[in-house]
Amino acid sequence: MDALVAATRPLTSRAGRKAERRAERAWLARCDTVAARLAELHAMVGVLTDARDVVCHGWVQNGWFSVATPRGERLLLTYDARQVTQQPITGACLVGSIVAAGGAPATSQLVQRTLDLTWHALHEDADRPAVLCPAPPVRAMRLRDLTHWNDHPRRRQAEVVDLLDRAGTLARDHAAGYRAERDLLSAGSAGLEV
Repeated sequence: MDALVAATRPLTSRAGRKAERRAERAWLARCDTVAARLAELHAMVGVLTDARDVVCHGWVQNGWFSVATPRGERLLLTYDARQVTQQPITGACLVGSIVAAGGAPATSQLVQRTLDLTWHALHEDADRPAVLCPAPPVRAMRLRDLTHWNDHPRRRQAEVVDLLDRAGTLARDHAAGYRAERDLLSAGSAGLEV
């Protein structure tokens, strides 16, 4: 019987070390995820703040951007036309302001997730976490929905600014949740040897 106990003891300690390594890898992976989400939410707050400034400067409907022509005229453009012009933006719709503030094409992850968060601020319960990576058809539907909301004939510039403010608040609230989780993870790191 003693031989059996002695034979299983090394296996148990190996299994225990393996479980500890698995737990440490899971903890590190979650730390990485939380840090990435915090960085992304920080960037999204910046995009929403800049988008708010664009809309406050000049808000448009039935187009994504307005630009000043060399002759001083205001030209209304769609997203595709913006790619070929070098004119400075003088105004934008809700979606165009986020694209312009994101400094990247509408297909960039930061711009798309900021649009998803803005849609969530418009339609969902603020206490529920936003889904920032929906299926492509859902994302396309949300983009159309935000565009239609912006272009409603009774929509006002102040409502667009308010929505961008609500989306910014939602991003900061989500970040606060991730910071709390980061603090819990940091407190849990005391038992792990890294």
